[in-house]
Amino acid sequence: MSSYKDLDIYKISLSLFYEVHPMSLKLPKYELYELGSQLRRSSDSIVTNIVEGYGRSAYKAEFVRFLTFSWASCLETINHLEKIKHLYGNLFRDDLIQNYEILSAKIYSFIKYVENNWK
Repeated sequence: MSSYKDLDIYKISLSLFYEVHPMSLKLPKYELYELGSQLRRSSDSIVTNIVEGYGRSAYKAEFVRFLTFSWASCLETINHLEKIKHLYGNLFRDDLIQNYEILSAKIYSFIKYVENNWK
């Protein structure tokens, strides 16, 4: 791997961010700067922490730390999507939560890989 762009977790999280961001703008106006903003920030944090962690990958502990931030942001994003689904019905595609759950598992697996196999 020569770049963070080679990581599946990066590719998936960026793709999901591009999907979630415009959908979050469809929330009712009073939610755009509340739940919508939280969703946009947490989904962006997933991919951003992967990139920042990779930039510190010469230091295994730092890489793991930022991957853990990414994983936590993924869990936060799932929580926001579950709240939106409950409050606003089918505003989002049904498989979006499932896709973030798959991403969460991939990030967690990558954290374990880095912990056990990184230089």
